[in-house]
Amino acid sequence: MTAMPENPPILVPHVSGVTKAEGLSTGPVSVEPYRSSEYYERECRQVFGRAWLNMGRIEQLPKANSFFVKPVEACKATVLVTRDAAGTVRAFHNVCTHRGNAVAKEACGQRNRFTCRYHGWTFRNDGDLIGVPDEAQFFDFDRKDYGLKSIACDVWDGWIFINFQKVPEVSLAEFLCDLGRVFTGIPYLNTHQALVMEARLDANWKLIADAFAETYHLKTTHPQTLAPSFTSDKNRLGRPVGGRTWGIHRSVSTYGNMDYVTPATSKVEQLANLHSGTNVLAGDTSEEVMRLRNHPAINPAGSEHWSADLTWLFPNFHIDYSSGGFWTHEFWPTAYNKTRWVARIYMPTATSWRDRLAQEHYAARWGEVLLEDIGNCESIQTGIESGAIDEFVLQDAEFMIRHSLHTLDNWMNAETVRDAISANAQSVSS
Repeated sequence: MTAMPENPPILVPHVSGVTKAEGLSTGPVSVEPYRSSEYYERECRQVFGRAWLNMGRIEQLPKANSFFVKPVEACKATVLVTRDAAGTVRAFHNVCTHRGNAVAKEACGQRNRFTCRYHGWTFRNDGDLIGVPDEAQFFDFDRKDYGLKSIACDVWDGWIFINFQKVPEVSLAEFLCDLGRVFTGIPYLNTHQALVMEARLDANWKLIADAFAETYHLKTTHPQTLAPSFTSDKNRLGRPVGGRTWGIHRSVSTYGNMDYVTPATSKVEQLANLHSGTNVLAGDTSEEVMRLRNHPAINPAGSEHWSADLTWLFPNFHIDYSSGGFWTHEFWPTAYNKTRWVARIYMPTATSWRDRLAQEHYAARWGEVLLEDIGNCESIQTGIESGAIDEFVLQDAEFMIRHSLHTLDNWMNAETVRDAISANAQSVSS
C-alpha cells in the first residue's frame, strides 16, 4: 500500500481557523447557487436589484461633462454615468423617456447633453429634458415629468457606486460597513492607466469570483507563474497570513516568498528586473507604492511575509492590493451559467525602455495567470450541471467562498436590505 503524503510543513506564521473565528459553518456547501436558473432569477432581484454596485473610478470622469456607459445585465439595464457642469456625479438609465431608445451610443466621452437619434429628444447631462421637437402636439405635456430616469449614485474614496432601488434602503456608507471606514484614504495609484482584460465565460459569476478568492489552488493551478513567488519551502501551499470578514464583505492576505530570485533561465525577466526581488505582482516599486503599503488597512496582520490583500466587496467586486500597486475584478452575471468578467491592472506610465519592457513582461505574465485562473471555471460549470456532485467541500483557506455563499443566502431570504446586513453581523458575532 502506498502511503499518503504528509501535509507540507508550515514554517512561517500563517492564519488558520478563520472559518470558525468568523462564525461560519464548516460543513459542505450546496452547489445549487451555481447551477440553478431559479436561484439566478431571485439573485438578480434580491441581490443585484438591491445592493450598491460598483461602476468604476472617478477618474473615468476626468472633466466636467464627462460620461461613460456601463451595462448591468443582471438588472437588464444600461447605466449612463455623468459628471455635470458643477462637478456632480450622477447616474441614469440610458433610456429616452419618449420611446425607450438609448440616448448615449458611445461607451464614453465628453458631452453636456444627449440627443436621442430616434426623434431628437435632448437631455442635459444632469438629466433634465431640454428639447422636444414639435412639442406643442403632445397632450398635457410637462418636460419636468420626462427627464432621464435617475439611479441612486454615490462615491466612496473615488469609487462610484449605484443602487437600482428607487429609494435605497441603506446608504452606501451603511452598505460598506466597517470596510468603508477602515479602507478610506488608501492612495490609489496610476488610476489614469490600466491594462484591461475582459471575457465572456460559460460559467456562473460566483465560480469566476471564487477563482480569485483563495490561495489553496496556487501550487497546482499556477506551478510556473505564481507558485514560485507565493509559495516556498517555508510555506509550500501558500497558506494565507491573514483573513477576516467585514460585515457582508471579506478579505484575505496572501503569503509572499521573500527569498524569491528570478530564475537564471528567465532571461527576459532578469533584463526587465520586474520583481525587484519580491513577487510576480510587483508591477510598480516606487515610493508611492510604499504609501499604499503603509495604510493601516493593508496587510492588517503586519506579516513580514505579506504579498497581497484580496478584498471582495459584496456582491461582485474585488479590489486587490499588492506590493506593486492594485488591481480590480468585476463579475457581471448575464445568465445563471454565463459571466462577463473584467479585470483592470493599474500601472504607472513608463519613463524608460526598461520600464516599458518590465510592463510588457508584467502584462504578459498577468495574461498567463488570469487564463490559468479562469481556465478551470467552465469545466467546473459542466461538472456541477452534470449532477455528479451536489456539494463543495471547502477548507479554511477557502473561507471567503463560504462567507460569500452565507451572505448571499441572507440576502436571498431577507425581506429588507437592513435585515440582510444585520443577519451577517449577528451570525458572525454569535
